[in-house]
Amino acid sequence: MRVALVHDYLNQRGGAERVFAHIARAFPDAPIYTALFDPRATGDLIDPARVRTSWLQRVPFANRAFRLFAPLYPSIFEGFDLSGFDTIVSSTTAWAKGVRFGPGAVHVCYINTVSRFAFDYDRYVGALGFGTLARPFVRRLVRWDRAAAERPTAYIANSHNVAARVRAYYGREAAVLHCPVDVDRFSAGDGRGEYFLAVSRLLPYKRIDVAIAACALAGVPLKVVGDGPARRTLEGLAAGTRTEFLGPVGDAELRGLMQEARAVIVPGEEDYGLVPLEANASGRPVLAYGGGGALETVVSGVTGELFAEQSGASLAAMLRDFDPRRYDAGVLRAHALTFSPERFIERLRAIVEDVRSGRGGFEQQP
Repeated sequence: MRVALVHDYLNQRGGAERVFAHIARAFPDAPIYTALFDPRATGDLIDPARVRTSWLQRVPFANRAFRLFAPLYPSIFEGFDLSGFDTIVSSTTAWAKGVRFGPGAVHVCYINTVSRFAFDYDRYVGALGFGTLARPFVRRLVRWDRAAAERPTAYIANSHNVAARVRAYYGREAAVLHCPVDVDRFSAGDGRGEYFLAVSRLLPYKRIDVAIAACALAGVPLKVVGDGPARRTLEGLAAGTRTEFLGPVGDAELRGLMQEARAVIVPGEEDYGLVPLEANASGRPVLAYGGGGALETVVSGVTGELFAEQSGASLAAMLRDFDPRRYDAGVLRAHALTFSPERFIERLRAIVEDVRSGRGGFEQQP
């Protein structure tokens, strides 16, 4: 079996990159094709010697301004020469599903979401400030995206939520294999920090504005970990509140912040979302918006709580009544352990082998 791995880009550190690190572990001899790679961001997750980048890697400041190159990604991924491989395993939120491959080869695509520019333009593209200016380019990308979605031999979705989107937008069925959580990166804490914590890329659809408003209404401190194009706007919203922006932090600092938080807040509708499970691995409960992937990882009343309305007032009411003593750190960590990397790798390999051998109808993960 001659395997190649493909990922959109490896120039930032987030949930998709951590999941891809386990895909890379599942196929340790496979080269990795990606548009951009920043070893400072992901070099400890991915062996740099395995990475094959596109011509965009040589463009100054491309790693920093990578979103601006969106119109070029279709040709970049179609340009990778994968003719020497009989098995392609891609990991994508947009582009990697569009690679071309030789006759007789199979392509198994692990999909984190249907491309957001295709189904969520206003919240994803418009909210970044591009407005109507980007619409002509996005229309072309949407046409490409639908054509590219026909290319993979089979899909694996990270959640039932995303599998439903794949069915609705692409007309394709997907097996479901929940993302793994790196439980060993975390250890159970006691929540004595008296603050709430949000860990996220700072993008408009992540709805960190809801967490800021809720904590201000409830009069409680909030620490925000992460960075992104919405940071300046969010800092403006948080002026005069007890919200503190910490920016990107290392694993050791994140571990400590998780352990000491009263609870971790997830205010956006996540495709899947590793943060609730990372919080549980740290022995801390989660307060999450009750939609999307949170419905598959948060057990209400056991591992956290789900708030019904994506608003500051709805979450603030939950914060005022929140009592972390209702949650058992051992139970929370045990829940996270059911999403182990070992189980993920074993199941991923089995699905890829089923596709290679032509066996259909592989069982969905419950």
